[in-house]
Amino acid sequence: MVPHLVPRQLVQLFRWQVVCARGASVQPRTWALVSRIPSLLSPWGATGTSHLVCRSSSSTSPCAPEVVLTQERYPVTRLPFSVVSEEDLAAFERIIPGRVVTDPEVLEASNVDWLRTVRGGSKVLLRPRTSQEVAHILRYCHERNLAVNPQGGNTGMVGGSVPVFDEIILSTAQMNQVISFHSVSGTLVCQAGCVLEELSRYVEERGFVMPLDLGAKGSCHIGGNVATNAGGLRFLRYGSLHGTVLGLEVVLADGTILNCLTSLRKDNTGYDLKQLFIGSEGTLGVITAVSIQCQPKPTAVNVAFLGDGNLHLNVTSEAFSPSLLDALEPYVYEWTARQQGSVSAEHGLGFRKRGVLSYSKPPEALRLMQQLKALLDPQGILNPYKTLPAQA
Repeated sequence: MVPHLVPRQLVQLFRWQVVCARGASVQPRTWALVSRIPSLLSPWGATGTSHLVCRSSSSTSPCAPEVVLTQERYPVTRLPFSVVSEEDLAAFERIIPGRVVTDPEVLEASNVDWLRTVRGGSKVLLRPRTSQEVAHILRYCHERNLAVNPQGGNTGMVGGSVPVFDEIILSTAQMNQVISFHSVSGTLVCQAGCVLEELSRYVEERGFVMPLDLGAKGSCHIGGNVATNAGGLRFLRYGSLHGTVLGLEVVLADGTILNCLTSLRKDNTGYDLKQLFIGSEGTLGVITAVSIQCQPKPTAVNVAFLGDGNLHLNVTSEAFSPSLLDALEPYVYEWTARQQGSVSAEHGLGFRKRGVLSYSKPPEALRLMQQLKALLDPQGILNPYKTLPAQA
């Protein structure tokens, strides 16, 4: 048992989110519940006295500490990928004129994750608008052995959407067009960079609802939702994206466009290839378009559903503490494995959880995943250092 290694005073974090007009300046507040906990994981909460502490913080504040580079905080070694050269930048400029970003100030936001726990050192961000442009970019990167980090709304919590070293950031932000919507069946086809909240508004105006709803809906992209198999508040009512996604368009590591963008609810012709990419976190291919089944708008008001098996345990300390983290994580993961649960039910594995996949999957499954990765991305250029455990 590990609990006796953990300081008795822990802080459980609750975030107060403020909705404001676009461009407005907000001073976020963090409410921390400080509890004296007799045991680390007592059922459904802690016993004993507690009190609330309010701390104000701002990501734009000049006193905000700089996020430590991932390569300095974690034991990870850069793989032998090529380094972006001036010739590479010129090639990208020919593919997507005016949408190659090298400004360090602009890149800063895309290099740091939402929790501000990991930071990459990418020097270039690419903003394609079409699947063909993505294909040209990946074909070039494949030939040059350049690593690529696909990125949607960058709202993940496991470091899966930001570079670890100097990977090229491939943003889907400008791939934000609705391709079609069938007003009878409720089938929506759209590009991967569409923001979830904007899609929700679009289909609700037509009498339907999206099958998923998330707290980050104002920022997250539908392609990122699919890539991480996001659940959210409507999971119990409409099921997972493995059931509601009808088809995908995916660009593979070598630039091949895999068009499985069907709108059929039932298709038993061969392997259901789209399932490989749902929850693959950009490691097998870049999702560029999604066909998804929307549901008729219910007459009753939606409520938040509980009981889908997700338990979000947020623990914080005054500063990042490797010793505290090392004491907490093995205990939590081992306990979860004994209950036959999953070490990641919502945000995927990303960078921070790739080493604990074995708690939820047997060695045979891990081996098959690594074989699939080697088949679809033999050079390993797509979102390296993520999802799968590091191999010797």
